[in-house]
Amino acid sequence: MPKNRRPLRPGRIVILGAGPCGLACADELDRLDHRNWTLLEASPTVGGLASSVVDRAGFTWDLGGHVVFSHFGEFDRLLDELFAPHELLHHNRSSYIRFRDRWVPYPFQQHLHCLPQADAEACLQSLTHACQQREQTLPTGMDFATWLQSQYGSGLVERFFTPYNTKVWATSPEKMSSGWVAERVAPSDLDEILAAFYGIKAPTPRWGPNSTFAFPAQGGTGEIWRRLGARLGNRVRTHARAASISPDARLVRMENGEAVPYDQLVATLPLDQLATMATTAPPTVRQAARRLQHTTVVMVGLGYRAPTLDERSWFYFPEDDVPFYRATNFSKYAPANVPGSDTAAFSSWMTEISVMPGTRVNPRALVEASDAALRRHRLVPGLAELATAHVEIIPYAYPIPTLDRDEALAMTVPWLEDQAIYPRGRFGTWRYEIGNMDHAVKMGIDIARRLATGATEEPLSGQDDAISVGSRS
Repeated sequence: MPKNRRPLRPGRIVILGAGPCGLACADELDRLDHRNWTLLEASPTVGGLASSVVDRAGFTWDLGGHVVFSHFGEFDRLLDELFAPHELLHHNRSSYIRFRDRWVPYPFQQHLHCLPQADAEACLQSLTHACQQREQTLPTGMDFATWLQSQYGSGLVERFFTPYNTKVWATSPEKMSSGWVAERVAPSDLDEILAAFYGIKAPTPRWGPNSTFAFPAQGGTGEIWRRLGARLGNRVRTHARAASISPDARLVRMENGEAVPYDQLVATLPLDQLATMATTAPPTVRQAARRLQHTTVVMVGLGYRAPTLDERSWFYFPEDDVPFYRATNFSKYAPANVPGSDTAAFSSWMTEISVMPGTRVNPRALVEASDAALRRHRLVPGLAELATAHVEIIPYAYPIPTLDRDEALAMTVPWLEDQAIYPRGRFGTWRYEIGNMDHAVKMGIDIARRLATGATEEPLSGQDDAISVGSRS
């Protein structure tokens, strides 16, 4: 991020977007006794990408898979303030990858002994070679495909990493950078893998920070942000869509014609949109922002009149016979996710399909294909009655770490900050590696502290919830 500058007078702070970052920013300003702020949200409700909805049949759905875990004390404190202990349910993660005719425990690379013999031997041989070559100096700035090959070898790359990542990102790994993956990839300890392969020692269980996670007992993930929004009161304005920003005049112009003045502007909306809305942005800034790429995700929620006997959390599907890259056992997260909290009568599965923006989507076809895949892989009983099918299209789901992303950000973000416009959050920073809910909350709190007190924003590192090798939040 650009060098921090302490404003002489914070004045009026306007926040665009009532997702986790924007809400946390507003809450921290109140905590610092800076009450001169307004939060503008275009949607009818708060929560942004972390919202939840209830469909006509009474099933609760998140906008994609979210679980609650944290690297930051500020996020933990917020949960403690908003929820009594009994209002959060706690789980041990149990996740698997579907490979050929079997379920392989996550992380895939640590469980080669679970593969068919020929696949296991091919993966182990190429992984051993890759590990031996790691001692050599690797070129900097390599693409993601080259990085995967150097870390895992051709066996794992061909069987899992390439098909899974292509499916998740709707982009080939050759078109992505590798600078973002360092702390988001499960390690491959060759000695441990060999010990498991030869039956000497089982692999280390439950890698990663989301190996245990929490989930609201009622209301889905969105309940966190509904409660925080309610605490903030009427300075959070919903149905308030910004149309343009005049940096020179320090005005946000709304779709309804209203002009909202500001001294400092915190913007959590997508960076490419933000650069377009800034009326004085030079062509170089707008052109750089247009180079940023993202995925669209179609969430297909399927509710059944049948209990689930499966205790596992979620499943990854790298192969082409399944339309989605992940299926979440959503009724296991919280009984209240099904009508009447009756998990003896109902179950629910949340599936996610990535496409590039602008792709024409056939919701009915995706419902049918997703339902068939869940039954075919025996996650849902073959005769279970489909009680509901709910589809949500998330236009901006995940920012893609393309090869030229960092160059585009270097052209865009400094200019905006020079105009007292501070892009933050998953799509404000456009950095997937700091795109979790806890990262968003931390960013919101830190920019509030910077604007109100002159404190330095703490640098955030990419922590795992790791889409590219097995999970997502």
